Amino acid sequence: MYQLHSIFLLLFLLSALFSCKKPPLSSQAERPNIILIVTDDQGIGDLGVNGNPIIETPHIDAMAARSATLSRFYVNPVCSPTRACLMTGRYNYRTRVVDTWVGRSMMDTEEVTVAEVLRDAGYATGIFGKWHLGDCYPMRPIDQGFEEALVHKGGGLAQPSEPFENQRRYTDPILFHNGQQVQTRGYCTDVYVEAALSFIEKSSAAQRPFFAYIATNAPHGPFHDVPEDLKAKYQRKDLAAISIGQSKTDEKTLDNVAAVFAMVEHIDQNVGRLFAKLDALGLTENTLVIFMVDNGPNSLRYVMNLRGMKTQVHEGGIRSPFFAHWPARLKAGTSSDRIAAHIDLMPTLLEAAGVEAPAGIKLDGKSLLPLLEGTTQNWEDRTLFLQVHRGDAPIKYHHFAAVGQRYKLLHPSGFGREEMPEDVPFELYELESDPGESQNLIDTHPEEKARLMKAYENWFEEVSATRPDNYAKPAIIIGTDKETLSTLTPQDWTRLSGGGWGNAGYWKLEVASASLFDIEVRLATPRAGARAEVELNGQLLSGTFPDHQTSLSFEPVSLHPGPLTLKGKVVSPDGSPGPMFHVMLHKQ
Repeated sequence: MYQLHSIFLLLFLLSALFSCKKPPLSSQAERPNIILIVTDDQGIGDLGVNGNPIIETPHIDAMAARSATLSRFYVNPVCSPTRACLMTGRYNYRTRVVDTWVGRSMMDTEEVTVAEVLRDAGYATGIFGKWHLGDCYPMRPIDQGFEEALVHKGGGLAQPSEPFENQRRYTDPILFHNGQQVQTRGYCTDVYVEAALSFIEKSSAAQRPFFAYIATNAPHGPFHDVPEDLKAKYQRKDLAAISIGQSKTDEKTLDNVAAVFAMVEHIDQNVGRLFAKLDALGLTENTLVIFMVDNGPNSLRYVMNLRGMKTQVHEGGIRSPFFAHWPARLKAGTSSDRIAAHIDLMPTLLEAAGVEAPAGIKLDGKSLLPLLEGTTQNWEDRTLFLQVHRGDAPIKYHHFAAVGQRYKLLHPSGFGREEMPEDVPFELYELESDPGESQNLIDTHPEEKARLMKAYENWFEEVSATRPDNYAKPAIIIGTDKETLSTLTPQDWTRLSGGGWGNAGYWKLEVASASLFDIEVRLATPRAGARAEVELNGQLLSGTFPDHQTSLSFEPVSLHPGPLTLKGKVVSPDGSPGPMFHVMLHKQ
């Protein structure tokens, strides 16, 4: 009887073993920590490991040697669109992010971010540095899944969205910690990394897996405030040897390159600090650390054997390094040349964490873990689409690239043009033999042109139909307890006059609840006799700045729930457009 019972027990266990499904990674082992490092305007060639003979990046080079790498990883040619793709796993044209400024870099709050999904799965989530997907509620990082946030506003320090009192500083910058303005001490990159290290240490002590998004604004310009010792080091080097075209004899450009390289080496030092902290905490083995950049370099300089720079859809403008360091799962030296892109980050991180994407979300990307683990079996060829240009809405065919594993179709009609010129020809390249895009095959390979053109047209129509009125700007919501002081800047307005950032514009708002608001207009510097005008759904407020004052306040205004258009302008005493200004709305 005992033997019979043992046989039945054995059969039952075998049946259970062979019938059960493989459990997700999270139940097989401890969930990995995740660190995503994204630098700003660095470019694929600003690393020693990628063949740059001048720049010194020993810590990132060492990370690359210990990592799995993707040699053909694509991003958009400018920053906000790349960041929207990273956060959502979706093409930025689905998210309402179509540009980098004047209201076109605010992400729709219906989008589900990787931070939201990981937070809901139990991860501690933190962002340190650059967000660039909306400055006001409900588009801030703390509204979009990040529990801890130390960020600057807009596209960077020294831009019109920063507090005027920061005075364009990278050193001792004024930042925003969980929505509150704070004065920090130190160089901006050091400040972000120090905050990230503290976040990592606290998360580890609480035994929570963490997702730390370290997004430096360096080496984005301006270049007046950089580590001077490192800049002097690069000023002594022959930077013309790795610059391209006219920049070889342009002293100012070469000086800017020295500043960029100084900031990059300083980033590298902080990557060393990061790994030292992981080692000290015993977290290195099961922490996935990814290093990449947001777009091509911010000047014509070394980009390996490629062509192009930031804003351009040639390879040098849209290729990023991609190093994934995870000793517990990824073998050092594994490399893949399969094309991949920013849209693949969210599905990759979710699979690494053993977390399912929420039902009903259409992800454009796919997990890259098979490639990073050295598996290309059943990996189908795909086509990636990268398009961005200035203006309120995308224009079909204007400044795009359709990238396949072998062939690439592009129309380099110019990022800075809001209208598409008619005199720019399409280009077609065979990238496997011509990564430098030197031989245009547009006239000799009509079948490849037609195939990629059709794929692009289908993609453009599909992403443009993501939601009704797909390219309308999201509204800033005021009158909630989530943000009682809303600062409206040219970063998020629609220009009404002027070039560049504009000198008059309006903000699209939504009043959440009936509230009384104090309204203040601020200038960066005094402008005696300047006149400010603020119009709220037809109600005009106006006044003149007192001598030596940068602030002008109005009587409190009662606002009712619903949509609100707020227009603003400042006019100089002679009637000409006035200086840059902010409008502050403070809910009483």
